[in-house]
Amino acid sequence: MNDRSGFRIGALVWLAVANFSMGIDGYVLAGLLPQIASDLKVDAAAAGQLMSVFAVTSAIGGPVLGALTGRWERKATILLSLGVFVLGNLLVGLAPTYFWAMAGRVVSALGGALLSAAVGSYVVAATPEQYRGRALSWVMGGFLFATALGVPVGLVIGQADWRIPIFLVVGVGLVAMVGIFRGVTPLHLPATTVREALSPLTQPRILLALIVPTGLMCASYLCFTYATLILGPRIGEGYPMIAALFGYGVVSLVGNLVSGRVIDRRGPVAVLTVILTAVVTAAVLGWLGLMLPGILGAIAGVAWFLVCAFFNGGSGVAGQARLAAMVSPTVAALVLAVNTSAMMLGSGLGSALGGVALVAGSSADQLLLISGGVLALTLFAHLATLAWLRRNVPAAEPVSS
Repeated sequence: MNDRSGFRIGALVWLAVANFSMGIDGYVLAGLLPQIASDLKVDAAAAGQLMSVFAVTSAIGGPVLGALTGRWERKATILLSLGVFVLGNLLVGLAPTYFWAMAGRVVSALGGALLSAAVGSYVVAATPEQYRGRALSWVMGGFLFATALGVPVGLVIGQADWRIPIFLVVGVGLVAMVGIFRGVTPLHLPATTVREALSPLTQPRILLALIVPTGLMCASYLCFTYATLILGPRIGEGYPMIAALFGYGVVSLVGNLVSGRVIDRRGPVAVLTVILTAVVTAAVLGWLGLMLPGILGAIAGVAWFLVCAFFNGGSGVAGQARLAAMVSPTVAALVLAVNTSAMMLGSGLGSALGGVALVAGSSADQLLLISGGVLALTLFAHLATLAWLRRNVPAAEPVSS
C-alpha cells in the first residue's frame, strides 16, 4: 500500500485523530445538557438545540462546501476545515452567552462538514482501490474510537465544567493539525467546475444508494437515543449504562475494522447486504429476547445492543466505499458529503420517530420492532435497487463491488 501509492500509514493516523476530535464533539454535549443550560441560563430544550443546529448546519453545508472546494488541494482543504472546526469549538468553550455558543456551533459544524468530505476524498484519491476499504476504516475508526473512549472520558471530566470537554476537542484538533501538516502529503486533483462537481447528484444510482445510510442510521438512532429506557430497567442505570455505551463504542470500532478488510475482498455492496440482513434479524430476535425474565432478558438486551454495534460500526465504511466506487476521485468530496448528510438526516428521523412512538403509547421495547420495520424496508429498497441496476445499468454496480 505504501510503496505503490506513496500514501503512508502515518497519514491515516493523523486523519483518524482529526476524526477523533469530531467524534467527541458530536456526542459529548448530549450528556451535559443540564450543566450547559444552567451555565448559559437557558432551559434544557434550548441547550439541546446546540446539538440540533450542528446536525442541520452539517447536513446542509457539507454538500455545498464539498462542491465549492472540490478543486482545492486536498491537504490545504483539510487543514483549513480543521482550523475552522477548532475555532468554532474554541468559541463555544469561551462563549459568555447562549448566542455565542450557538454561533460557535454553526462555525464548528461548517468546518466539520467540510473536514469529513475532504478527509474522505483524500483517502479515496490517495489509496489504491484494493486497499480502500481498510484505509477508510482506519480513518473512520478515529470517530468510533471517540464514542468508545473520548465520550465517556469527556462526560466524566465534564461533570465539573461542561466547557472542559470542548477544550479537549480543541486540543485534540490542534494536535491533529500539526500531525497533518507534517505527515500528510499534498494532493492535487484534476480541476473540475462546480457543475461537474454537482453532476453525481443527477445520477439515479447514487441517489438510490443514499437510501441505505439514511435507513440504517434512522433505525439505529430510533433505539440508540432511548437505549437507557430499553436497557436501564434490566441492567441498571448510571455506571452499568456507561459500561454498556463503552462496550457499544468498542464493538463498533471492531466492526469498522473488520468491515474494511472484508470490503477489500468482497466489495461494499455485498457487505451492506449482509449488514442489513443481520441487523433486521437482530432487531426481531432482540425484541423476543427482551421478553425473557430476569437475567436472561438482560443478557438478551445487551447481546442485541452489541450485535447492532458491530454491524452499524461497519456500515459507514461500506457506504463510503460504495459511493466512492461510483464516481471519479475528483468529485468524491461532494458525494461523501452528501452521504454524511444522508446519515445525519437518518439520525434525526430515527430520534424523532422513536419519540413519537413513545408519546403514542409504544413501550421502549417495541422500539426494536419499529426499528426492524425500518430496516426491512431499507433492505427491500437496497435489493430492489440492485435488481434495477442489473436491468438498466448492467456494468455500473455489480453485487460484489
